[in-house]
Amino acid sequence: MSETYQSPLPTSDTLRDMFLWKKKKQSVLVLLIATATWVLLEVYHFNFLTVFSWAAMFIVTSLFLWGNVLRIFKKEPPNLLRKLEVTEETALEMGNTVRAWIEGGIRWMFRVAAEREWFVFARTAAGLWLLSRVGRYLDLLTFLYTGIIMGMTILVIYTRYKENLKRSEEWVKAQARSYYDMVDEKVVKKIKNKVTVTEENYKNKKVE
Repeated sequence: MSETYQSPLPTSDTLRDMFLWKKKKQSVLVLLIATATWVLLEVYHFNFLTVFSWAAMFIVTSLFLWGNVLRIFKKEPPNLLRKLEVTEETALEMGNTVRAWIEGGIRWMFRVAAEREWFVFARTAAGLWLLSRVGRYLDLLTFLYTGIIMGMTILVIYTRYKENLKRSEEWVKAQARSYYDMVDEKVVKKIKNKVTVTEENYKNKKVE
């Protein structure tokens, strides 16, 4: 009876579970690796190749010692190559996931550009402007590390208080819509009426 092969590479469901702290060990491991990488590269200013070489050296040395210890106790080391194999199914799934992200981003841009709701456009423009301002003070590594930390905290908070946040968002949208209607009624329409009256007076004078 053949065993069902499971790839060691994380899938989209696994990543979601890690960011939502449903798999606490993996979540803690991701947090520790991200923190250690940021501290070594940003705080102590180590070179990326140096850190990568040290990490690879540690892994190779640990595997070498582990395999020899198992041989001393006359135990057969497990076949790690089979567990680390990337199957065609896994590669296709990863490719489809990346393609879905890219297509989703393109659809999002066109949807916001064609959206008639000014609140959606204003919120998107404000978010992109804020992102550009943040980019002036943070480098890419710090930005990614901050994104990981925020992703592993904000997603949990949002999931726990989703209903309250949705009600608050609906209330903000209703208030913004009422303010927009008020400005449109008291300012925009008056300006349009004045422009219309001015054009009609100009036409009447021209006819006379």
